Amino acid sequence: MQSPSSSSSSSALELNASATHRGDDEDDGDGDARASRVPRGSKHKQQRERNAHRTPRPHPDPDAFFTTPRAFNGSLRVHNPLFPLTEESYSAYAVMLLALIVFSVGIVGNLALMCIVWHNYYLKSTWNCALASLAFWDFTVLFFCLPVVIFNELTKRRLMGDLSCRIVPYVEVTSLGVTTFTLCALSIDRFHAVTSVQTRPQQVESCQSILAKLSVIWVGSLVLAAPELLMWRLEQEVSPRTGLPVDSCGQQPSVTLPETLYSLVLTYHQARMWWTFGCFFCLPLLFTGACQLLTRHVADENAKSIRPSSSSSSASSSPKKKQRRERQLTRTVVALASVYAICSLPENVWNFVLAYSGVEVGVATRALLALIGQFLLFVRAGATPILLLCICRSLGQAFMDSDHRNGQFTQKLSFCCHLNVPNLFYFVCRTQTKFY
Repeated sequence: MQSPSSSSSSSALELNASATHRGDDEDDGDGDARASRVPRGSKHKQQRERNAHRTPRPHPDPDAFFTTPRAFNGSLRVHNPLFPLTEESYSAYAVMLLALIVFSVGIVGNLALMCIVWHNYYLKSTWNCALASLAFWDFTVLFFCLPVVIFNELTKRRLMGDLSCRIVPYVEVTSLGVTTFTLCALSIDRFHAVTSVQTRPQQVESCQSILAKLSVIWVGSLVLAAPELLMWRLEQEVSPRTGLPVDSCGQQPSVTLPETLYSLVLTYHQARMWWTFGCFFCLPLLFTGACQLLTRHVADENAKSIRPSSSSSSASSSPKKKQRRERQLTRTVVALASVYAICSLPENVWNFVLAYSGVEVGVATRALLALIGQFLLFVRAGATPILLLCICRSLGQAFMDSDHRNGQFTQKLSFCCHLNVPNLFYFVCRTQTKFY
């Protein structure tokens, strides 16, 4: 007969053995399950070894506690050449500084030219409206295309993706078309003014007449640049040096286009270099040069015929004024054509050299040449209004008058601000100032 103490100790051993057996079964069924709880004070060697060799449970992901997982999108990764400071940062800062100068000068100059022509009643002629139209497209190129190009050059990403790859070349080629047809129209206007027999005073043209002439320039430029919308596509790749995505625009017509349209775009793509060189470079320069030679020849003939018949200084004063004005307008056309030729010639030269000389250049060199060509376009768009305001006497005088009147108005306004609010209100209500 066993004693109560021995029976209690045997029952405790049986309970421990059964608990250990259950723990082994659970470990064999699920390796990741939590180990069976060891009673306090137990020194079982096998249990300690199993707990020592068991792999620890991984720490739970903190993102799993949120309703929306915090996933990082790779499309947001951009290259920052400005920080940290490296050798590449100096070129990036130089590009930003040059772009800022061209952008600020071009925006202010083109806006000033458009506002002068728009607010001055006596400057609303076909000549000045054509110059204002040219300023509008130069403003559009600088305002919309320059930031996209600079952002792509610095970060290697493209703003607005595939849309900007199509819109930016379309706006740039349209601006080239507007400049080309404007130069041709101004040359025709100079030739018609010199060869005209009737000497009528300058009259303000109607709005319908001006719009009809400008619509020919705009519609023709927009139509000729339409294939650019279908030819460019966005290309994405990963840089092997930085591991970041890089965007670029390639000339690859989409295969999803209709067969007729696809063949037309493909033909335009193959002949694009010669088409750009002939239509947007040779046509305005040859047309302007031919018209200038004919205009000068006719002007010399008219001067010879007027000189013997002049009997008094008062009679010859009006022809001299007209000749002086015609020479000034002729210099304006020649200056516009010269700036256009200087900014367009380098791109056409290296396009032909790369196409027919057999010289193979890398992708980085081609990208650099394309950037230089676009910068020359932006420089022309920024320099054109400054040139017009300096050469064209009527536009320059209107600009100086408007600046002088705006300065006087600002001085009076600041003087009244120092007095009190009622006097300021009375001054604003009584002052009627017209801005040109």
